Amino acid sequence: MTKDEELAKQMALIEQYKEQLSQLETQYSYVQAAINEYTKARMTVEQLNKIEDGSDILLPIGGSTFIDANAKKTSNVLFDVGAGIVLEKSVEEVIKKIDERVNSLQRTQERISSTAQQIQDEAAETSAKAQKLMGEGK
Repeated sequence: MTKDEELAKQMALIEQYKEQLSQLETQYSYVQAAINEYTKARMTVEQLNKIEDGSDILLPIGGSTFIDANAKKTSNVLFDVGAGIVLEKSVEEVIKKIDERVNSLQRTQERISSTAQQIQDEAAETSAKAQKLMGEGK
């Protein structure tokens, strides 16, 4: 393989690494958005647990939008357990499940960060090889 071919190969690898890093950054952002959503839900459930049954409340529905509501039964919450199945659970159970999901998402973020670091390291090595090849061409 000639120096030009090797240089072209190294440059193509660098572009692949950039694309992979971009995809990982997007995945990381999606996971962070899910963590934020669960964190807000947890805070809402905790606050709901502090009010009396039958209290009038402002219920956040997203996008900084609220509706007037009446909290008939604050000791239980409807919770999506997966596959579109929603069950009534105690506030404590819901908080525990939310915490489990947040922890799982945080582990996913750690794996994404670790993978991104590995790709950055490989990209740095490839870049060094490409620079060396360019230096030899002079």
